[in-house]
Amino acid sequence: MLRMLALLLSLPLAGGDQDSKELARALAGPTRAAPEHLTLVDLPKPTGESIALFDGKSLDGWQPWLGYADPAITYRGDPVAAPIGTSRDTSGDFAVRIINGEPAIWVKGETWGSLVHRADLRDYHLRLEFKWGPKRWAPRAALPPNNGLLYHTHGRPGEVFGTWQPSVEFEIMQGSTGMLVMVGKALRARTNVAFDDSLVAPHLRFRTEGRVVDMINGTATWNVEAAVDAEKSGGEWNVLDLYVLGDRAVHVVNGVPVAEAKDLATIGSNGKRMALTHGRIQLQSEGAETCFRHITVEPIRSLPRIVAARG
Repeated sequence: MLRMLALLLSLPLAGGDQDSKELARALAGPTRAAPEHLTLVDLPKPTGESIALFDGKSLDGWQPWLGYADPAITYRGDPVAAPIGTSRDTSGDFAVRIINGEPAIWVKGETWGSLVHRADLRDYHLRLEFKWGPKRWAPRAALPPNNGLLYHTHGRPGEVFGTWQPSVEFEIMQGSTGMLVMVGKALRARTNVAFDDSLVAPHLRFRTEGRVVDMINGTATWNVEAAVDAEKSGGEWNVLDLYVLGDRAVHVVNGVPVAEAKDLATIGSNGKRMALTHGRIQLQSEGAETCFRHITVEPIRSLPRIVAARG
C-alpha cells in the first residue's frame, strides 16, 4: 500500500488519454477488468426499527444548500462569485411532488447543491428509490444525467467547491450509478480496482480481486467506476441500497452489488488518518431533474458479503 501511495503522489495527473491510461495501468497492475457476476449474500437483519427519512408530506428534517448561480464556475478553484447557500427561497429547487401517484422529493437540478438530512447516521442500511425527470441543465445538458447520494457527510456547508459538504459519494449517474467518489480533498477510502481502457479517466473499475488503491480527491484515484451498470432504462424507478458499518460500505443498485469501500477516513490538519464512521446524507442537485422516494434507514451490526463469479 505504501508503494502504491508513493507512486500515486509521485506521478502528475495525466495530461492526455494515453498518459492517464499508463498511470491507471501502473496503479491497478496488469489485471484487466474482466466481467464479474456479483451477488450479495449474508444480508444483515435489522437490529431496530426502520425509520423514514422522508415523511411523504414535507421536507422536514432536510436542509437545502445551493452553490453558484452559474454552475459552470463550480470547479474553478477560487471563483469570484459567492455561493447562494441559504440566502434565497429554494422551493423552486427542491419540493415534494406526486410522481407516479406517490409523493417524492423533486430536485430540479438547474442550480447545483444538495438537500442535507439532519440525522447523524452510523451502522445502517439505507434504501431509497430514484428516477430521472426529463429536464437537463447547462453545463451538463448534453452529458449523462448526474446526481448523487452522499454519505458520512461532515464539515461545513459549501466546503467543497462552495456547493457540497465533504462526503463519500454513491454516484447516481446514467451508466455509472454506484460508482465510488471522494467529495473533498481530505476524504480517503480504499477499494479494489482493475484497469479498464473502455472507461474515461481514471480508467479504474471495481473488481473484487483487483489491486487495493487509496482513493484521493484531485488525483488519479478520485473515483472508481461501478463493477457493472445495473441501472434500469430511463423513466423507471431504481432501488439503491447503501450498507454502512463503521468505516466500511457496500453499494447496491437494483439488488446488484457494484462497489465496496473500506478504511473510510479523513486526513486531519496534522496529516494523520482518522477513521470516518458516521455522518449525515446529502441528495445532490447536479444538472438533472431527479426524484427520490421511499427513503428509509435501519440499524445493522454486520455487512453483507459480495460473492463474485467470473464469466
